[in-house]
Amino acid sequence: MNPNMENEYGGDQIQILEGLEAVRKRPGMYIGSTSSRGLHHLVYEIVDNAVDEALAGYCDTIDVRIDPGNVVTVSDDGRGIPVDINHKAGKSALEVVFTVLHAGGKFGGGGYKVSGGLHGVGASVVNALSEWLEVEVKREGKVYHQKYERGKTITKVEEIGTYDDNTTGSKVTFLPDDQIFEEVEFDFEILKNRFREMAFLTKGLRIRMEDHRNEEEGIKKCDFHYEGGINEFVTYLNKGKTPIYDDVIYCEGTKNGVYVEVAMQHNDGFNESVYSFVNNITTPEGGMHLEGFRRALTKIFNEYAREKKLLKDNEENLTGEDIREGLTAIVSIKIENPQFEGQTKQKLGNSEARGAVDSIVTENLKVFLEQNPSTGKAICEKSILAQRARDAARKARDLTRRKSALDGLSLPGKLADCSDNDPKNCEIYLVEGDSAGGSAKTARDRANQAILPLRGKILNVEKARLDRIYANEEIKSMITAFGTGIHDDFDITKLRYDKIIIMTDADVDGAHISTLLLTFLYRFMPELIKQGHVYLANPPLYKLEKNKNVWYAYSDEELNKILMEVGRDDKNKIQRYKGLGEMDPEQLWDTTMDPEKRILKRVIYDEETASTIDMTFTILMGDQVEPRRAFIEENAKYVQNLDV
Repeated sequence: MNPNMENEYGGDQIQILEGLEAVRKRPGMYIGSTSSRGLHHLVYEIVDNAVDEALAGYCDTIDVRIDPGNVVTVSDDGRGIPVDINHKAGKSALEVVFTVLHAGGKFGGGGYKVSGGLHGVGASVVNALSEWLEVEVKREGKVYHQKYERGKTITKVEEIGTYDDNTTGSKVTFLPDDQIFEEVEFDFEILKNRFREMAFLTKGLRIRMEDHRNEEEGIKKCDFHYEGGINEFVTYLNKGKTPIYDDVIYCEGTKNGVYVEVAMQHNDGFNESVYSFVNNITTPEGGMHLEGFRRALTKIFNEYAREKKLLKDNEENLTGEDIREGLTAIVSIKIENPQFEGQTKQKLGNSEARGAVDSIVTENLKVFLEQNPSTGKAICEKSILAQRARDAARKARDLTRRKSALDGLSLPGKLADCSDNDPKNCEIYLVEGDSAGGSAKTARDRANQAILPLRGKILNVEKARLDRIYANEEIKSMITAFGTGIHDDFDITKLRYDKIIIMTDADVDGAHISTLLLTFLYRFMPELIKQGHVYLANPPLYKLEKNKNVWYAYSDEELNKILMEVGRDDKNKIQRYKGLGEMDPEQLWDTTMDPEKRILKRVIYDEETASTIDMTFTILMGDQVEPRRAFIEENAKYVQNLDV
């Protein structure tokens, strides 16, 4: 917050770029999709506008309220949206903001230096995709109001009251349009995770949310406020991990008009968890700011290791990957006119960001290491161990490559491959155990369904370095079968199957094996998940027979529904399936493998909640018991069909 910033912010600072007509026809172009993800974007866009006020130094608190019927209200204590006439449009600036696409104070009109959000489309797009929207503004002692329906103005900007104190702010209330969205039910947890991240990235900003949709069960609330900003973000993300030094390393400064903040801390794990942001927008594909950070880190720690004789003269330099093993970091910059590259516009292209981050991190790190030699030594020693493991892994990988070349790229012996050579038509089932694997091999369609039985529980990659992972037989079988390679060698164009289907028993052990497999895929082949190639099979929980008729139920609710239809009596031998091995091949095909009848659950990766996904894997599969217990207790209410 910077109360000394005195930018003029009136009606003529709202810049108009183009009209609104296409939004309702092609909503996906503006909010990504009309699924749950797009629905939640409506809230983010309005909140982003309030966060921009906080970034400019004028807003301290944002309140979000969800009422019955999924009506959302977002209030802030910023300056209040201007209500005076925008002379270019010939109407109130407030109406321009909510009815004209690409209208806002973010386009060189002097309203904002930096801003997040979807580049100014926020308010008008939310309005266009809402059944109705109302806005209330407190500004200069007066309260103003306007209402819209599906993007069209219903009332003029009206003065509806006055007030005596010096407060200002905006309040937006809207109902998403069920003609546009596939579902209009907001998920409290999804919003909560996003708001927590926003609060971490804007130190001092308070974001509160209340959910009043089920007041009989109690109002759900959350309140996020972090004076420590991204320092506290790193501490939060390292929950469930063991840091190798106490303090979070913090770097801050401005260079060539770019404001840079970096916070980082190594833990004793093996995974790199680095998240980058530009004006509070997540950049999943990184870009120039991340390049600058990595370059500075590699340069500084190699210099330090040489200076302190931790690396001998005849030893190779540490790679960036060695230094980043077990690193949790946030790289956050604020920049005017960010340029985004790539098809998904998720990669920062401003070259000045690279130099700024490199310079600020280099300056701050040098000072930190001079004052904290024990921390510098701990980081270098961990990096040197990572270097040795990487060398061992490379030798194992090279040996595997040589063997493959000699064997003519031979596939694992236990893999029952399919005959179709077009990956688009092919799928592979990862099946728990030889018994279920045998049934699946008999049941499958041999033309395009491959079966890979996995013996026991695979290695927990969350607790293992690369050299151990490459040596694990079950993991080697999967890598060879998929064809893509892993880690640095990964190439998705070599994927041999369009669908990778995890098929395990519907019990606690099966869930654990699924989680181990997902952990491996997430850590070493994340693109398989990001590009929608990973699925979970959904075998039935019950088989119901009556008068030689058979029904399968995939949940307790479905079983009860069938029993309501066929009647409850002694002639029913309801069978609760404990495992896939209890099904003969015909049953397995009918219920779980037949593309015409089966239920597959695609594993979805949401870039916007990447830090939450990462932390969940760490909590579930890492060494720390207490965070895992707390997670299980907190989420136990969501468990269905638990079979212990």
